[in-house]
Amino acid sequence: MTRRRLTPARLARIAGALLFLAGAVAFMGIITAESLYPSGYTTGGSMISDLGGTEPPNSVVVQPAAAVFDATMCVAGILIVVGALCVYAAQRRKSLALPLALFGIGALGVGIFPGHTGGIHQLFAMLTFIAGGVAAILSLWSLRGPLRYISAGFGAITLVNFVAYAVLQDRWFVTGLGLGGLERWIAYPVVLWVIALGGYLLGTRDDTAGAPQVAAG
Repeated sequence: MTRRRLTPARLARIAGALLFLAGAVAFMGIITAESLYPSGYTTGGSMISDLGGTEPPNSVVVQPAAAVFDATMCVAGILIVVGALCVYAAQRRKSLALPLALFGIGALGVGIFPGHTGGIHQLFAMLTFIAGGVAAILSLWSLRGPLRYISAGFGAITLVNFVAYAVLQDRWFVTGLGLGGLERWIAYPVVLWVIALGGYLLGTRDDTAGAPQVAAG
């Protein structure tokens, strides 16, 4: 019986499956946790991390929404980290794999340290947003076709909103959507990018002439 070798193309497809699942898990898990949260939680007025626990002091942890959200972030984070390792094994490109792995570590940390843990949660949330945005932008030099520009655009949306709010606070016009709406404009573009990147890598063909492939460099 012939053992199937883990070729670069096969590793790329494994990475694609893991990243696609990570994005899907993140979206569906957040939607599920929101549905389980009692009345009063809104996408405009409530932060995503409030699903796991509101910020101290006087933190509120609502079950089972908190358990669903925390598990979602942990599973998505692990899938992204392993996916990033597979991307590196397949393509040997640190410029994509490293920030992608940091993005996954950030998401995992958000799940392990929910909002009511305070400062450590905020550090992991910042890592998630910054690393995710940077990874999406740097993928401009690792992908081929229109997705490279779409990816960079999504990463830019995340980082511009993150930095603009940090500098301008309530003067940043996106805050008109509420802090929850602003956070979703920071978080969701990179989640969408992870799903798109996963689909791209799933289409990797065994022949090096076939598309889609990660650009050489």
